[in-house]
Amino acid sequence: MDSFEFNKIAGAVLGSLLFVMAISVVSGGLFSPAKPAIPGYDLPSAAPEGAGAPAAEPVVPLPELLAKADPAAGQKDATICTTCHSFGKGEPSKSTGPNLWGIVGRVHAADKDFDYSQANRDLGAKGEKWTYDAIFNFIKGPRDYMPGTKMTFAGMPKPEDRANVLAYLRTLSDNPEPLPAVTAQAQPAPGTPAGQAGAQVAQPTQGEKAPAEAPKQ
Repeated sequence: MDSFEFNKIAGAVLGSLLFVMAISVVSGGLFSPAKPAIPGYDLPSAAPEGAGAPAAEPVVPLPELLAKADPAAGQKDATICTTCHSFGKGEPSKSTGPNLWGIVGRVHAADKDFDYSQANRDLGAKGEKWTYDAIFNFIKGPRDYMPGTKMTFAGMPKPEDRANVLAYLRTLSDNPEPLPAVTAQAQPAPGTPAGQAGAQVAQPTQGEKAPAEAPKQ
């Protein structure tokens, strides 16, 4: 091969390389991604404490629930209890549960014709009674409230339903137990700062004199 032919081939190869390099430079300028000022990925920031958490339902005191309870609705809710319990005055207990006439205010394990669990008998030996609070908490989850109980009922989660059942059970008595008193919440007077709502008038301590009242105009 003479030098002329060699120069032609070398020139063609060199020209191709220069063309490829030019294409690479141009494409890199057109399509190069923007570089972030700070390398890395933005991670989602943690939500502020308490943000997005469901608001807790206000706890209504039992006396307030009982004041609004419906005995008729409670009787309907207590229908499921008839499988294991009798309700009429003087009716015998069932093999699966004691008679519930007069249950509110009755001492634990007081029904002589029913074989109670040891847990129930222990409470009865101490003179513990089936108060409104005790029944209210017991029927929410019997085995949680009284480990060892024979009652297999899964429980009644809604407080309003349990209050209605209590209102019905209260009617099963010749002398119903008085309902617990509802404690009135002090309301702030108009213009009273929120932090002073329900504040009581200070009383003089022993040895102090009460401030004299201003003369009435």
